[in-house]
This record gives sequence, structure tokens and C-alpha cells, in this order.
Amino acid sequence: MATAISTTYSNVESERANVIRFGVVGYGYWGPNIVRNLSALPGASVASLCDKSLHALRRASQAYPGLKLSSNPSDLIASPLVDAVAIVTPVWTHYELAKDALEHGKHVFVEKPFTSTVKQAEELIELADKYNLKIMVDHTFVFTGAVRKIRELVDEGMLGSLYYYDSTRVNLGLFQHDINVIWDLAPHDLSIMDFVIKARPEAISATGQRHLNGHEDVAFITVYFPERLIAHLNVNWLSPVKVRTTLIGAEKKMLVWNDLDTEQKLKVYDKGVEIRTKEDMYGLMVTYRSGDIWAPRVEEVEALTIELQSFLECITHNKPIINDGVAGLQIVRMLEAASASLAKKGEIVYL
Repeated sequence: MATAISTTYSNVESERANVIRFGVVGYGYWGPNIVRNLSALPGASVASLCDKSLHALRRASQAYPGLKLSSNPSDLIASPLVDAVAIVTPVWTHYELAKDALEHGKHVFVEKPFTSTVKQAEELIELADKYNLKIMVDHTFVFTGAVRKIRELVDEGMLGSLYYYDSTRVNLGLFQHDINVIWDLAPHDLSIMDFVIKARPEAISATGQRHLNGHEDVAFITVYFPERLIAHLNVNWLSPVKVRTTLIGAEKKMLVWNDLDTEQKLKVYDKGVEIRTKEDMYGLMVTYRSGDIWAPRVEEVEALTIELQSFLECITHNKPIINDGVAGLQIVRMLEAASASLAKKGEIVYL
């Protein structure tokens, strides 16, 4: 009997050793989704939760009775019962919290954008490398079925050479009080663009305007790539309607992604323009191709679940990850350049 009990205890300890225990800092808008997914994910558990708001802690206590709660992130980060820290707080807090977590030997999952500056992002990447720890930046959209399918179509060459990438992400609110609309909404589209387009951007320009709370609430970003590829992003907190649409124009086919369409998120159009003759600008002859429209099947899964599962595999099996610290740095670099251009009313900033 003693042997059986000893064996059982050993198995339990082994199972615990294979579970990554998370501490979550922040239980505001996005934090509950992080906690919900981690709590349901095999191989993960939420050991502790921190938020400075007593109201948020009460909500967490009601949803997860028995969960260890704190208002001090240092307690959570220093805890030996925590293996990884999920930082779901405003961007201006990311650097200090992530640095503290890495210095305490914790892997880090951090909300987008990664940091407030390029220098901060570079320092965190160096720290993670020094201590052999993992960083994942929460670019959730690159784990959606639609974006994965777009990347697949681009990689297969179905669309041909890309001409332009045009995205619109507008709605009425949610207004932020610490960052402008570029830092709030553009990380989504910049991370999607960075995932889909293999070429590295060369320069950025941005324009925008402030209307209500001292931060730009309407902005337009242009990203310049080699080979005449161009991208344009429209982000806006002041739209009367919610729009989440991306157009990709290419040599062979064109694609439209409407993220609000529950039936056919993606449509591929066999449409385009072909040049017949081009002896001179007056003799230019073109033909217009208009063929079938195809709606590829898109896998419908919660992207955050797939993302967090990927982070677990990254930690436990040392697998590479697409939205690591380096990917997060690339987005911060573009955001920083866009901010510099915005301050100079659209002047081009080279990356």
C-alpha cells in the first residue's frame, strides 16, 4: 500500500511539474480573457492575479473563488509559485513589469504594443536572451483563421506579386487616455501586415488630428516597401460605424478580408489589370480581367486560445514563435517612426 501511495504522489508531482503556472497582472478589459483561456488550457494554470483596482479583484474573486489575489505586482512576480507572467496593463507599464519578471526568472507574455520605445524593447530582448527566457507579445490577430489563410495564399503565390495592402480599423471609441489612436489600434494591423508581407518596410509617414482628449483620434499611416509595394492604414476612434476591412491588391488576384462578416470573412477576386502595349504613355493599352469570386474556408477558433497554447509549447519544448520579442520590437519601431512623422505632419521617416 505504501508503494502505491508513493507512486501516486510521484505521478501528481510529475503532472504539477509539467504545468506552467501563470501570474496575471491586470484584470481590466482584456485580462479576463487571458485568465479564462489559461484556466482552461491543458498544461497551464493561473496561480495568482494582480490588479490595483479593488473592483477588478472582486470581479476576479467571484469568477475564480480561491484564486490568490494581490494589489501589488511585485508580490506576484517574486513568487516561487509563478513560472510565467502575463502583463495585461497599459503600455507605459510594460517595460518595468516585464524587466522585473525577467530578472526574477519568469517567462513573459505581454499585451500589445510591446513597449513604449524601441530602446526598451531591445533591452527586454537582451534580458530574455541572457536568462534563456521566452517573450511573447500579444499580437492575437496573427493566430486567427483568416490571417493564417491570407498568409497561406500569399506564400503559395496564388495572389502573385503584391501591389498594395490597405486596411481600415475604425469605430466610435474606445478612447484611451494615455496613448493616441495609432498606438491603440495600429499594432493590430501592423502586426498582421508584418506577418503577411515578407518584405521589410523601408519608411513610414503618418498624419492625424486631435479632437477630444489631447491625443490623435484619427490617423492615416503609409508604409513604404521595396519593389513599389505600399501599405495604408486608417485608424479612427470617431467613426459612426465599425469597420474592420483589409484589401490586398496583387498581380494575379485581389483579396478582401471583412472581419465583421460572420459568413464569408475572406473573398478572393480573380480581377486585375494587364498591360497589352506600352510603347509610350499615350500608347498604353490595358485590359481588365474579371473572373470568379472565391470564398476560402476559414478555421473558426478563438485566436487567443491558439496563441497561448503556442506560448506554452514555446516554453516547454523550446519551439520558435512568430510573435516573439523581436516581432514586437518591429511593431514598436514602426509605431515610433509613425509618431515621429505625425509630429512633423507626415514627413517620411526611414526605418
